[in-house]
Amino acid sequence: MNKILKISLIQADIIWENIEANLSHFSDLLSRVEHDTDIVILPEMFATGFTMNTIRLAEGFSDKIITWMSKSAAAYNFAITGSLIFSADNRIFNRLIWMNPSGKFTFYDKRHLFRMGMENKHYSPGNSKLIIDFGEWKICPLICYDLRFPVWSRNAEGYDLLIYVANWPSVRSDVWNTLLKARAIENQCFIAAVNRVGKDGEEIDYSGESMILDPHGQLLTHASENKEMVISASIDLDKLNDFRKKFPVSKDADRFEIID
Repeated sequence: MNKILKISLIQADIIWENIEANLSHFSDLLSRVEHDTDIVILPEMFATGFTMNTIRLAEGFSDKIITWMSKSAAAYNFAITGSLIFSADNRIFNRLIWMNPSGKFTFYDKRHLFRMGMENKHYSPGNSKLIIDFGEWKICPLICYDLRFPVWSRNAEGYDLLIYVANWPSVRSDVWNTLLKARAIENQCFIAAVNRVGKDGEEIDYSGESMILDPHGQLLTHASENKEMVISASIDLDKLNDFRKKFPVSKDADRFEIID
């Protein structure tokens, strides 16, 4: 893995609570991804939509969604990530899966559960961040509502790329755009953020506005509103390290400890 990383974001509509139809749809969208892509990022709960119907739709490690992710990553030879409804230890998680082409995977459980959508009543929170070593890159994936919490997103681990997968409603699109830019600047990192489009089963609209940002908060690529799209950009680790060396903000950052 070299220091240039090519990322593709799949901004798509999600068919409400229909795993088979969504996996078929995302299979079609994967065929549009450029072949030299290293990482493909899918929205939050890409196979179901942001639903609280956890009893019927929760899956495990050997079920349809993770099997599909494994086969797709191997077939195209790129890593794939996105979140799903996951059942483990008699609890339900909004779990992001990071699937490598080899079939090996790791996961992150969403820390901040969206209480305004009753997510905290149906899901259990995660308690640890995930830092992925991907070649020379360090990558931190987070999920939707996590974006609002700068302490949790804080780059204490020296990651280079911060990922957000989301179902972020269009009524709060200004917040989405503002906070993504802020997270890139304050953490001196690249950001790749993918959001869905369309309307879900609760009649909530999503405008997409998926994007990749550089550590200055400048757009490298940005998806159109309300349109299914596959967008891509390449990011450069040497340029990131050079910027951090010339402008070492992290050396003056306040120290903290998360105790809850």
